[in-house]
Amino acid sequence: MTISTAPHSVGIDLPSPDAVERVIGTIRYTVDHSVEGMAYGRLVRSPFPHALIDAINTTAASAMRAVIAVITGADVADAVSNPYFGMARRDQPPLAIGKVRYVGDPVVLVLAHSDAEARAAAAMVEVDYTELPYVVDPEEAMEPGAPLLHEDWPQNHCGEWRLERGDADAAFASAAHVIESVYDSPPASALPFEPFVAIARWDADTLEIWSATQWPSAVQKELARYFDLEPSQIRVRVLPLGGGFGAKGQVKIEPLVAVASRIAGVPVKIEFDRDEVFLTTCKHPARVRIRTGVDADGNFVARDIDLVYTAGAYAGLSPSAVGQGMLRSPGPYRIPNVRLRSRGVYTNTVPSGSFRGAMTNQPAFAYESHIDEIAARLDVDPLRLRIRNLLRDGDAYPSGQVMHDVHFIELIENVADQLGWGTEEPAPGPDRTRGKGLGVILKTTPPGSRTEVRIELTASGTVIVHSSSVDMGQGLRGTLAQIAADQVGVPMSRVEVTDPDTVTTGFDSMTAGSRTTFVNELAIKEAVTDLKRQLDQLGGDISSFPELMEGAGLGSISAEGVYQSPHSQAMENPMAVSGEVSVHWHQGAVAVEVEVDLETGKVTVLRCHGAAWAGRVINPLRAAQQSEGSIIYGIGPALFEEMLVVDGQVTNPNMSDYIVDVPIQLTSSSLGSLDPEAEIHGVGEMTIPAVAPAIANAVAAATGVRIRQLPLTAERVLRGIEGVDE
Repeated sequence: MTISTAPHSVGIDLPSPDAVERVIGTIRYTVDHSVEGMAYGRLVRSPFPHALIDAINTTAASAMRAVIAVITGADVADAVSNPYFGMARRDQPPLAIGKVRYVGDPVVLVLAHSDAEARAAAAMVEVDYTELPYVVDPEEAMEPGAPLLHEDWPQNHCGEWRLERGDADAAFASAAHVIESVYDSPPASALPFEPFVAIARWDADTLEIWSATQWPSAVQKELARYFDLEPSQIRVRVLPLGGGFGAKGQVKIEPLVAVASRIAGVPVKIEFDRDEVFLTTCKHPARVRIRTGVDADGNFVARDIDLVYTAGAYAGLSPSAVGQGMLRSPGPYRIPNVRLRSRGVYTNTVPSGSFRGAMTNQPAFAYESHIDEIAARLDVDPLRLRIRNLLRDGDAYPSGQVMHDVHFIELIENVADQLGWGTEEPAPGPDRTRGKGLGVILKTTPPGSRTEVRIELTASGTVIVHSSSVDMGQGLRGTLAQIAADQVGVPMSRVEVTDPDTVTTGFDSMTAGSRTTFVNELAIKEAVTDLKRQLDQLGGDISSFPELMEGAGLGSISAEGVYQSPHSQAMENPMAVSGEVSVHWHQGAVAVEVEVDLETGKVTVLRCHGAAWAGRVINPLRAAQQSEGSIIYGIGPALFEEMLVVDGQVTNPNMSDYIVDVPIQLTSSSLGSLDPEAEIHGVGEMTIPAVAPAIANAVAAATGVRIRQLPLTAERVLRGIEGVDE
């Protein structure tokens, strides 16, 4: 069978292979999976933000007929040599050992033959505590004498990064204007509809685990370290995710389910309830102090930024993540003199982690709100002020890296034009007012990541893509199929994309950071180049691979492609970051028009247009869906979403405050290049960081009230209108 040359499958709208399954509900997620003989686990969690564990009484729970095991932190410590896990710092036990550090910290795990029986038994466990002083405010946590969460890290230090360029003090001293503000972003839940869930099964010294994770290779690596095994002894399998948004990155539930299975000697499944999702991870709360010096012509001459991120009770990736937040904090502007500082701080609160647009949303809300405040001080148009100061090709970023493929001006002009910037709409009535706002953002792509893809050709004419990148609803399976079809020259219907399985799929640093399409395409290209070489040795080319393989007696051939981004020394000294800090630059912009009810403070987003620099677009419809989905997602934390913490306890661990509000008119642009060799840019997070500041700027334009704390709830806006301080 000769494969006829297929038309290009890149740059056109083709449906994902699993589109019908998703629509009719037959696609299987990890929550739907089970293995024979598995037990169900339910947790007993701490009711205190900080306390010593004095005694645990498991007698009543253990006596229940259906209970298989009742496991404590002491049992975990007996089962493994080092019971603490963590990708940046090994500071978190699967179950608390000695003391608890936040309300919701797991203390006891009950395993039973059914979920209902596990719940009933967990309610019978009794834990005695001695309460300790606690701290939930990061600035208080850094003060001498503050309650200490981890003895190994004094002053609750959880990462610090600095970058300086030029002479900021001298530039401020000579500036015509100096504007300073403070902005606050609260914790919020990423809220994937599928909760955290995993199944573990041991066979002697090999572990098989099914997990709803965005990072299967990272889970494999961390579990191998945790149990002192070789990575080849850990098999991580990932079915499609019911959403991720960063929450399912890193390592979270997997050490718990794996160690429980080892202790109990049976397969174990743990699936969290919705409130437990809130108590597992959240968006990093942050306070951003920003000061900018401007000359008489409106050029930015200096910027000083101090970011404080709340890490929560355990480090996660905060020690390194706060460095990425620092890198992105100046925004996409030409500023010759900068001083940047970013710190992570332990507190007795829910551990912080990735959230769509991770470590970018918080500084972007600050610097884009700040731009409009500068424009108001100078009495200039915010759009014109941005265009005057936005980075251009050949400019140097504050780290010193020379920038290329820069399109910020195109993006901001696109969204402004689409919204009719500069035109005034008719007043909607005496008790309502309208305003327009803008936001433009920059996001780095950290160096040093790796992705391995294996492409398999079969004698039946099928192309199989093996990748550990995860489809969590972004349409990755369809995207990889389109790329592979285009490279091999077959119809997309002949391409299969497997689920991640660390036995059959290679290493992948992460499915995060809007990197996945970019890195997989380069790896697929390399693999297909190798396949063409192999077919050439068989005496033919890729257009006739089924006949060639049949003639050679081969059922299949395969080749691996690897993307390895360049390593950089720029981040090796956290106190003096300098050099190549990004592989390429993610770029996006948003413009909105809002209506504000002056009697209630309610903000309604009437119109919104987002634009992302996409480079070479694989699937235009999917790119638009990503940008528009980001906008819808971003409206939540901009207007409604906030995890409220009172006395160290989350008081709203539910979906009641997580309101979906879609603009009455929502559109987007994927700006890019028609060059077939142009670089692909991820678009999954390019509009979300610009949403909140664009809305805040529109509210300020409508009411004259500047809200510097998210979310912009009706109550908060009304207090601003009435002149009532927070």
